[in-house]
Amino acid sequence: MPTKQGDLALLDDPVAQRLLQSTIPAHVAYIWRDGSPRVIPIGFHWNGAEIVLGTPPDSPKMAVLRDGVKVAVTIDSDTMPFKVLLIRGAVRTDTVDGIAPEYEATTMRVLGQAEGRAWLNNLRPICPQMSRVFFKPE
Repeated sequence: MPTKQGDLALLDDPVAQRLLQSTIPAHVAYIWRDGSPRVIPIGFHWNGAEIVLGTPPDSPKMAVLRDGVKVAVTIDSDTMPFKVLLIRGAVRTDTVDGIAPEYEATTMRVLGQAEGRAWLNNLRPICPQMSRVFFKPE
């Protein structure tokens, strides 16, 4: 019997697992202060239970992505037939000193070892702290 849409067991599907480990950016949809919808592409890390985003604490999205805010995240393949993973839920946030380990993992996965290290080395002096946005599928 197929898994019902909306069932969290869908995250174990091989297509979902490929998308969660891919180098494709996620698209995060949220509501801005004026009530208008926003969608942003962003690198992500899947820790096995949550999608984790890393961003500077003063980035515009952090003005509205506060604990408990509902968002939608999609990760879509870029070739036909398109595969799409759509996840909804609430966020929780924190801020860490230096570069968030999840951001480092994302960077290495997407850029590779040499380019990833170069990117992170350039980022460290200008990003003394990093906010993390944790998104648990509901």
